[in-house]
Amino acid sequence: MSHTVTIDDVREAARLLEGVTLRTAVQPIRSLTEMAGVDVVCKLENLQRAGSFKVRGAYNRIARLSPDERAAGVVAASAGNHAQGVAYAATRLGISSVIYMPRDAALPKIAATKGYGAEVILEGESVDDALIAARRCAEETGRVLIHPFDHADIVAGQGTVALEILEQVPNVGTVVIPLGGGGLVAGMATVLAQVWPQVHVIGVQAESAASFPDSLAAGRPVPRRPGPTIADGIAVGTPGEVTFEILSRLGVEVRTVPDEQISRALLLMMERGKQVVEPAGAAAVAAVMADPSGMPGTIVPVISGGNIDPLLMMRVLQAGMVAAARYLKIRVLLDDRPGALLGLVEALALVGANIKDVEHSHTDASLGMFETLVTLYLEARGPAHCKEILETLTAAGFSPSVTV
Repeated sequence: MSHTVTIDDVREAARLLEGVTLRTAVQPIRSLTEMAGVDVVCKLENLQRAGSFKVRGAYNRIARLSPDERAAGVVAASAGNHAQGVAYAATRLGISSVIYMPRDAALPKIAATKGYGAEVILEGESVDDALIAARRCAEETGRVLIHPFDHADIVAGQGTVALEILEQVPNVGTVVIPLGGGGLVAGMATVLAQVWPQVHVIGVQAESAASFPDSLAAGRPVPRRPGPTIADGIAVGTPGEVTFEILSRLGVEVRTVPDEQISRALLLMMERGKQVVEPAGAAAVAAVMADPSGMPGTIVPVISGGNIDPLLMMRVLQAGMVAAARYLKIRVLLDDRPGALLGLVEALALVGANIKDVEHSHTDASLGMFETLVTLYLEARGPAHCKEILETLTAAGFSPSVTV
């Protein structure tokens, strides 16, 4: 398999994608600009057809198949975004598709993939497990495997995002990109290295599922079992041969961010950017929020996708509020007598804490016969307000403890 991808390959992919994919908008985010101290302009691939950048590479790859390959159909493996991109592209081109997805893939992503016309088969616990099954299907049926990232045509298609950024944000200094298997970073880094080499490229991985740091240190792709992360779209255990070679050769910087920071980024994008973003899609914003140093010039984080399970969204937003000190969970030991809870509530009212929920426990083994444990879920206005709440309760004679 050729690892070579040139600017001409990407420009040809852009011509092929005309009328198929959208030229997604860019959006300045003032709060990010204030954090970074330089202009921050987000590239909104969450608004792309099928909800992510993946359709670019998928269509470019499938459209180049021979007539015999088209007749055989295609097969792919994905946690969701590549699945939808392949299904959309294949159906548009009149080609049958089979998609293997991990058994715990988000239900909306499974439904959307089926809706785009693919047959979906749930297999394994991870994208890597699903990919093994997809390869087996290709060998047994003759279907063409459309790899999520490890093919030059995929990389060239994803690189078209960089062409658009260069036109939309001509003063771009740094591009920050979510990094899973590496297709998007490899494609964009290829374009920028050949057209505007002074732009700094940073790939961002979820901390618990970061395969590239070890691989880059070893000088070769090193398999790693991804740990649990909310950013399932970039939880890839082994970098691709094609993508690893490009990132290594071009010296792309790789950073990692914890899930807590990703959840804060998702919350910020919803509140300040008015954008629905999936956790993997918010990884670049998380990196800017965590540490904008070493990001010269105008920063362009790529919001790579917006396909998020509503149930996961609720959990992630709550985690983001906790991380941003907008949500506080405390426990208070009270005497089990009339009026004890009223005194606690009045103290909270004095400091403007909004009580969202209250739980009582009379059966905890640590409690005395006339004690009760109260757990309160509070809305707060940030770290200073949380500190004020705890100090006010302590001054009122309570002993609050913060919990998660």
